[in-house]
Amino acid sequence: MTARDLTFRLDSPEATAALARRIAARLEPGDVLLLDGPVGAGKTHFARNVILECLAVPEDVPSPTYTLVQTYDGRAGEIWHADLYRLGDTSELEELGLSEAFEHAICLVEWPDCLGDMVPGDALTLTFSVPHGDDRRDLVLHWIDPRWNSRLDCLNDDA
Repeated sequence: MTARDLTFRLDSPEATAALARRIAARLEPGDVLLLDGPVGAGKTHFARNVILECLAVPEDVPSPTYTLVQTYDGRAGEIWHADLYRLGDTSELEELGLSEAFEHAICLVEWPDCLGDMVPGDALTLTFSVPHGDDRRDLVLHWIDPRWNSRLDCLNDDA
């Protein structure tokens, strides 16, 4: 399997939301998105827009910073949003049920480095950066599993 990358320059929060919605439309149960980047880079904003696009009925989508995990009933099945920033250690991951969710739900994980060796090999990694110190973001999508190729290649038109 060959690693692939796709890079985007997102000029506004609205551009980030639009890309999140386009990616959300291509997600299926068992897909894991690893959202990486510094505090304030747009991970939660991106996740919120993915979740809203996947919901059958819109609802409030709070950050799971303090609860660690929020779950939602999406059109295609369960959606899990995890923010692992406050995770004490990797032993807590089993209690959260993430490994099982990775198999049957659409999962968005902020601070994926906290997963340790539980990182799914077929996940899509999204790395956010703020190189200009304003509302613009750079986003790199990285994947190894070839199933992402056909779902993400069509996004290349906007890259």
